[in-house]
Amino acid sequence: MTTLQNKIDFAVIFRVKNANPNGDPLNGNRPRTDYSNFGEMTDVSIKRKIRDRLLERWVAAGKADDGGMIFVQSDDRKADEHKSLRARAEAVLGKVLGSDQTASLACSKWLDVRAFGQLFALKSNKKAGKKNDDGSDDEGDTGVSIGIRGPVTVQSAFSVEPIDITSTQITKSVSGEGDGTKRSSDTMGTKHRVDQGIYRFFGSMNPQLAEKTGFSDADAQALKAVLPKLFENDESSARPAGSMEVVKVIWWQHNCKSGQYSSAKVHRSLTVNPDGSYSIDPLDGLVPECLDGF
Repeated sequence: MTTLQNKIDFAVIFRVKNANPNGDPLNGNRPRTDYSNFGEMTDVSIKRKIRDRLLERWVAAGKADDGGMIFVQSDDRKADEHKSLRARAEAVLGKVLGSDQTASLACSKWLDVRAFGQLFALKSNKKAGKKNDDGSDDEGDTGVSIGIRGPVTVQSAFSVEPIDITSTQITKSVSGEGDGTKRSSDTMGTKHRVDQGIYRFFGSMNPQLAEKTGFSDADAQALKAVLPKLFENDESSARPAGSMEVVKVIWWQHNCKSGQYSSAKVHRSLTVNPDGSYSIDPLDGLVPECLDGF
């Protein structure tokens, strides 16, 4: 399969209304903000949703695409029986895990590894003090540590203007502890939400790095297909159905591997307004494709 032939930049504009797009566990799970009170959604959270949509796409296709599997699967959306990344890696890679063929085989099996890269950092399975077959100690055996650098980068999302956050005190009608005769601390809680906001994030695909992982034009199209559906099947109590939606996906495909313009210049050409409307400064020879959200 031919690897990515053209540099690609993309942007996603999405709307948040009465939802918590990405809670901060170090701040009581309040929606993330920067020091200027602009809403933030981390790149890790965004890639989690992209992986989930790609996994759903692979399952819907009948799992027939051997190279379309997802390696980093969340526990509540697993499409196989493996309980950990190590178990999944060992089941698929077998004896190849830890050898010079680890990177190439991992990239051929898992789409998210080809796209985002992966660090295979696994401790040794050997018990402390156990001897090797030749009678030597295995003190130097610390396991596997193989890094794969992916061609697809995704930036964190930020709101286009400062956001308002509403916090609501909640109580549960059932005590989880105690004899039930009085309210205890486990019946109290707090929920936070962003009242409304328009967010946007950017991403890029690098053909030079794609050559190393085997990331192809077909893989790029798979990512393009799931971006408008980023929040489909992602509902939760913090993000009720309909509270988050993709407004627009902007897709710039350059005419060469090195790109006609720098990613920074391409990203700066997009201006997003607080009402979700946007404008794109023209770049000679680079016409973006604009896709509606799902």
